[in-house]
Amino acid sequence: MGADRRYAYGAAAGLLGDLLLGDPRRGHPVAVFGRAAGAVERVLWRDHRGWGALHALVCAGGALALGSVASRAVRTSPAASVALTGAATWAVVGGTSLVREARGIGRALEAGDVEAARVRLPHLCGRDPQALDADGIARAVVESVAENTSDAVVGALVWGAVGGVPGLLGFRAVNTLDAMVGHRSPRYRRYGWASARLDDLAGWPGARLTAVLAALAGPDPRGAVRAWRADAAKHPSPNAGPVEASFGGALGVQLGGTLSYGGRVEQRPVLNTEGRDVTTRDVERAVRLSRRVSWLALGVTVAARLVATRLVATRLVAKGRMS
Repeated sequence: MGADRRYAYGAAAGLLGDLLLGDPRRGHPVAVFGRAAGAVERVLWRDHRGWGALHALVCAGGALALGSVASRAVRTSPAASVALTGAATWAVVGGTSLVREARGIGRALEAGDVEAARVRLPHLCGRDPQALDADGIARAVVESVAENTSDAVVGALVWGAVGGVPGLLGFRAVNTLDAMVGHRSPRYRRYGWASARLDDLAGWPGARLTAVLAALAGPDPRGAVRAWRADAAKHPSPNAGPVEASFGGALGVQLGGTLSYGGRVEQRPVLNTEGRDVTTRDVERAVRLSRRVSWLALGVTVAARLVATRLVATRLVAKGRMS
């Protein structure tokens, strides 16, 4: 069994495992990595970009090294290789947790319990829930579902297809570091700069694939493409912009506008200006679109890896015949 087929079977098993099992309540591998990264930060922290870059190198490099060592250890056993890829995929994707939190908030909103929705919102995103009414909470959920479909699922599958288990673990490490230190608070403005830029780079292909698949799988493909082309560049994030604009266009809703984080109010550009305001019922629509995008991403990335492997093999054979 070739490495490409091992990855295909393992990635499918891992995504199915996430669908059926979700994340464990305790001892999640990403949480373990987060604690390790926090320990490294306590040793290295200085208000300096260079020390922050070293932090990113140590943590992300450690995840890559762990993935490489584990992959080499099972390379002679197809079954163990598939199992390792499945376990790594399950560990790094978070689609089921994303859906569970979004639907929990959506159910609270549908029941008219805005206060319960406010209590649950911080589990999904960093908005100030007290500053939001029911429709504002729904918009925050839709935006978070869109962005995290890319960060928590599609981006990981892209780098898994490129680099196998090391690619899966490396991407999740970079994404976790960005969540931990990649924001513009006084403590992390300089120290987290490298982690934030590395996450922008690692997230670039997954965000574009997510936007494409949202357009293909959503109820309004033309609206998704139109919103992506017209509004994505207005977003301050180079990766969240295409994803949120495409989701907004596909669902026919406006995203962006006034946001509140940690007592700080931001005026973001409106994405998909031709859409309507988000309402509670759009939470479930966004969740269903996220699920479709996730499974399409698995198919696309696995197919791309299989095709690339075949092309490389064909070129090597042709080169051998010519020499």
